[in-house]
Amino acid sequence: MNSEQPIIVGLDIGTTKIACIAGRKNEYGKLEILGFGRANSNGVKHGQVLNIDETIKAIRAALDNCYASNPNLDISEVYVGIAGHHIKSLQTRGDIVRHDNNEEITQREIDQLVADQYKTYIPAGDQIIDVIPQEFTVDNFQNIPNPIGYGGVKVGANFHIITGDKNAIRNINRAVEKSNLQTKDLVLQPLASSSAVMGHEDMEAGVAIVDIGGGTTDLAVFYEGILKHTAVIPFGGENITNDIKTGLGVLKTQAEQMKVQFGSALANEAKANAFITIPGLRGMPAKEISVKNLANIIQARMSEIMDFVTYHLKQVGLDNRMLNGGIVLTGGGSQLKHLIQLTEYVTGLNARIGFPTEHLAGGHIDELAKPTYSTCIGLILKGYDDYEHHRKQFESSFRKVEIPDALRQAQVVEEKADVAESVAAEKVKQRKGMKDFWGKFKDGLIDLFKEEEDKAL
Repeated sequence: MNSEQPIIVGLDIGTTKIACIAGRKNEYGKLEILGFGRANSNGVKHGQVLNIDETIKAIRAALDNCYASNPNLDISEVYVGIAGHHIKSLQTRGDIVRHDNNEEITQREIDQLVADQYKTYIPAGDQIIDVIPQEFTVDNFQNIPNPIGYGGVKVGANFHIITGDKNAIRNINRAVEKSNLQTKDLVLQPLASSSAVMGHEDMEAGVAIVDIGGGTTDLAVFYEGILKHTAVIPFGGENITNDIKTGLGVLKTQAEQMKVQFGSALANEAKANAFITIPGLRGMPAKEISVKNLANIIQARMSEIMDFVTYHLKQVGLDNRMLNGGIVLTGGGSQLKHLIQLTEYVTGLNARIGFPTEHLAGGHIDELAKPTYSTCIGLILKGYDDYEHHRKQFESSFRKVEIPDALRQAQVVEEKADVAESVAAEKVKQRKGMKDFWGKFKDGLIDLFKEEEDKAL
């Protein structure tokens, strides 16, 4: 273990779940997960904390689960993600004239440039969450990624400023504090997700990260290594579930289950003669739901979300000729079947699923590699970025904390075998039950069962 490195904790306060993950970088610069807990979220709607008491309960439950996974942890400070449709962004420009132009430009002058941007006028009731330098200029030299070491009279930069509603920010901080934690920093969720699923090459090629969460879809666009645009689209997986509930007249839990097990983002890919049987309520007759109708509802809402993505890309002039890295889909909603095809069809860009394994050390449990945890793992990486650039104070002397067995890969191999056997047994009893286990098996196994199911249908 590299015990000189601090343990950093990410807290993702989402609309459907709250995740708490503790990690530390190893000697190879990869993230080792030392604790992991999650809980269902009740007090959050569209990414905003509305019921503080419910949110505190959920944070404490996630924290308790994190301690249960590793009792040696001691968590007091957390990096917290923020989203919600109150988030806005604007572009600004800042310059300083240097007193001694014979000296090299230092980090202190860059910090001064950034600090000056916090004085930017923004509407009353809003607050600056983050100031991100884009490209620098030194005298007549343009598009400098890092001006430290240059000499010149005037140094300036373009900035991307992210703002949010003061009350929404206060609610998050209050919920965290009342859970006996301290907010080390608030990080915009699409930026956290981006750092988890993206490498340096992606940023150079030009890429749009689309994080489909429960309450919102978060967007971050990078081009030539620079953050060009961020946006929060006020629709997510929860909206799809509500559409299914209303459109098909089922309970919310049933709608969610159908979406996950049988849902598809492309109606043309759904079988016209396949039906799902929903048990009737209190003696009412059972209901037959068409898989095609289910897919139609999902496709309508997903197309709307992707239309928003296309709109934002056009706004910043980064249409399909510019983003060679295409679209990276992440977040819980990215696991919908045929979503890649729909995204490519609507946006005209190549698409792929972004898994938060880019910076993770090997040997972790499969659960942590799900796109659902991209934001949380990205929050830890943001903490390390602060640590490595000396932006914040961190304790660096820690007692030794090992990776618990519960979070190691070896633990899961036997479980997988058990699950596989139970699936085989279930197959005999219920031919459509297979989809309950979607995502738990290696590709070959999935294909094998899929073929069997296709024959059955």
